[in-house]
Amino acid sequence: MAFEGLSERLENSFKKLRAKGKLTEADVKEAMREVRLALLEADVNYKVSKEFTAKVTERAIGADVMESLTPGQMVIKIVNEELTALMGGNESRLAIANHPPTIVMMCGLQGSGKTTHSAKLALKLKKEGHRPLLVACDIYRPAAIKQLQVVGEQVGVPVFEMGTENPVTIAQEAVKFAKDHGNDYVFLDTAGRLHIDEQLMEELQNIRSTVHPHEILLVIDAMTGQDAVNVAKSFNETLGIDGVILTKLDGDTRGGAALSVRAVTGKPIKFVGTGEKLDNLETFHPSRMASRILGMGDVLSFIERAEQSLDEKKAAELERKLAKNKFDLNDLLDQFDQIERMGSIKDTIKMIPGIGSKIKDEDIDEGAFNRFKAIIYSMTKQEREHPDIINPSRKRRIAAGCGMQVEDVNKLLAQFKQMQKMMKQFGGGKGGPKVSKKMRRMMQANPQMAEKMMGKMGGSNPFGF
Repeated sequence: MAFEGLSERLENSFKKLRAKGKLTEADVKEAMREVRLALLEADVNYKVSKEFTAKVTERAIGADVMESLTPGQMVIKIVNEELTALMGGNESRLAIANHPPTIVMMCGLQGSGKTTHSAKLALKLKKEGHRPLLVACDIYRPAAIKQLQVVGEQVGVPVFEMGTENPVTIAQEAVKFAKDHGNDYVFLDTAGRLHIDEQLMEELQNIRSTVHPHEILLVIDAMTGQDAVNVAKSFNETLGIDGVILTKLDGDTRGGAALSVRAVTGKPIKFVGTGEKLDNLETFHPSRMASRILGMGDVLSFIERAEQSLDEKKAAELERKLAKNKFDLNDLLDQFDQIERMGSIKDTIKMIPGIGSKIKDEDIDEGAFNRFKAIIYSMTKQEREHPDIINPSRKRRIAAGCGMQVEDVNKLLAQFKQMQKMMKQFGGGKGGPKVSKKMRRMMQANPQMAEKMMGKMGGSNPFGF
């Protein structure tokens, strides 16, 4: 995941500060030197990292911090606030036209993920009740139109195309089509190049001046590091972008682009791609990202991901079973399926305060759920509904049926009992990670309570990670 190296370096720097009962100006400056090196290693723009540490230093050597009972924690609080401000402060929403459709022009270099993320964004809006339309304006790249049609079909969004007609004409006709057919969002998937050139920019400017998009979004690949920032700067100066979609933030990128784009271009990151699946797109929240970078977790994103992934009917059914103490292995199987739909287990666990920052990728076994599911599938219906009847001979049969050891069966049954206890404690039996609206409001109003609760949940380690 992005920022992993940066998080580790910052954590080491802050450990030294927390260990001191009283801070001197020299202590703060030494810590900020380490922070600046960590930022540069994470591929953050040099000027951005220098200005960032200067701001933190200026605030941290003030009397309020030096005379505080917990000066180390005060410095971390300042770093968190400045990181949030560096990335834009508040999340930035998509524009909404006064008279539909809202026209969104998607641009970027070839290979940045523009076509895929056009579909991802369309899917996100469709789930919110909108009627988006995808438009194939890339007439140059082989199979570009076909690719958009494929992803459009996968997300259930119509695709408008006119073959190799002039892209400006295609955009004009698509807007007319949207008005006639009630589509309230139009996504123009424009052509890209391997590099920025005059021909590309001229075509994009012609589309912009003809259909007057309400939003111009630049899709950039976070894996390209500082080059991503340079691309954003060039597109903004020539075209005038309104925001950025940063892709591949789930990869091995060092994350510097996310910290530099806003400062260099003045334009916000609006969405981030967090995986290959078409529902792996998240609204970019600067405050939550700052918390994740500093190892504080991201409890609200965890909740949102759970709410989007978990089945309401199954959660209600599970609540009734828990009330009657009838939670069985069939229910555990459903929980595994729903948790897997939340995305990568590694990324999900890293959102949990109190545990995410302490667990390394190599400590997380992504295949654990599949092995547990294989064991449950090897059981009879009676054994799944009444796990207490599983004696040693049944365990041997179950293990042989799924190609595993008796020890693996024992481990699952032990963790099943632990899961039962955890679910009774967390949310009053609301279907595992499912969080009620009332609980969500409490968490938003009191993030400290949320962190403690989620940290306790993560600390129980129900799946053996």
